[in-house]
Amino acid sequence: MSQRVRLGIIGIAAAVITFLGVGQPAFAHGFSSVVYAQVTTGDEGHIRTTLKLEYDLFVASAADYEDDDPLFRTGNAAFDAGDTTGQAAALNAHAKSAVKYVTDRFSVSLDGTACTPARAGDFTMTRQEGVPYAELPLDWNCAGRGDDHVLRSGLFPDSEGYVTGTKTIVTYKIDGRSGSAALDAAHPSFSLGQSWYARFWEFFSLGAEHLLTGTDHILFLLALIAGSRRLREIVLAATSFTLAHSVTFMLAALGLVDVPSKVVEPVIALSIAVVAGWYLWRIWRRGDHATELEAVDGSHFSLDRAGWTRLGVVFCFGLVHGLGFAGALGIDQAWSWTLLWSLLVFNVGIEGVQLTIIALVFPLLMVLRHRAPKAGLWTTGAISAGVAVMGLVWFMQRVFGF
Repeated sequence: MSQRVRLGIIGIAAAVITFLGVGQPAFAHGFSSVVYAQVTTGDEGHIRTTLKLEYDLFVASAADYEDDDPLFRTGNAAFDAGDTTGQAAALNAHAKSAVKYVTDRFSVSLDGTACTPARAGDFTMTRQEGVPYAELPLDWNCAGRGDDHVLRSGLFPDSEGYVTGTKTIVTYKIDGRSGSAALDAAHPSFSLGQSWYARFWEFFSLGAEHLLTGTDHILFLLALIAGSRRLREIVLAATSFTLAHSVTFMLAALGLVDVPSKVVEPVIALSIAVVAGWYLWRIWRRGDHATELEAVDGSHFSLDRAGWTRLGVVFCFGLVHGLGFAGALGIDQAWSWTLLWSLLVFNVGIEGVQLTIIALVFPLLMVLRHRAPKAGLWTTGAISAGVAVMGLVWFMQRVFGF
């Protein structure tokens, strides 16, 4: 294979990895934001909503909307200093601007009549996926005695220019009904009496979009595909990854397992580098024979020693990725069958995209390896090298905060 062809392969692979990785934040999914809303019964028959909003985005948006420069200055100074007490104090000192921003974009209505909001407590601070979030309790006074409550969210719209594709994850337990829903620009509202299939479709779409916008998870999957030598390896690797992340995803989303994101996120980044580096190490050891299987029996799903070891590594890292998937939902709700099915559908959405990527990419690499073995080796090696570098960069960023 000529030097020009080799350079071309490396260039194409580098461009793909650069497109996926460069410019992405140390913590994944940073170009969008997620708002969390918990709905319960408040005092005196009111509807209580507890909203969690990404702090620095909230400060910038509210200050811009209300032309409140002091809020922007004090809020950002507290954010840069990592001062959670100062962050809450900044919002409480400028509560009028902050609350107005929220209530102009988030609403509750009853039988078509808007409910009246009132702040039910001070702003407090919490964290989601390692990111500071402001928590705001609101009580909504709804006239009448109907039961068709409708929630609408237009928080952090694309038009503001700060983020795109904001999601609002709603969990509710009110009037004997409980469940979850996902709101976005295409589906900005939902009724507490919404049909089960409409609610589940939202969570399927949310799971699919979460994987597509989660660059670190995509690169991990790309490393698995590039390093798989046969169909049996990618099938078993994908199955192992699915089983592992499904277990921890469900446990974490149901509140049975709680691992800090400052631990989860660096390990996810490291897993990308390790899985990609594993294949590079094999190329270094075996050269042109890197894609060959060592002697195994005739079973279709048999693996050699290296394959089984890699499978174990993938399973262990899959457990950690499941914690990352769960962090996207941030659901804080007691066990219910409705919640369980919502989580399962979210997970099915993730798997749907994962299988689609494998079905599109792996056959192309197999054809290339069959028709031009050296070109296939260089291509998969270049992809793995790019993925490994991005994984190490993210690992350093997430550990040391730069």
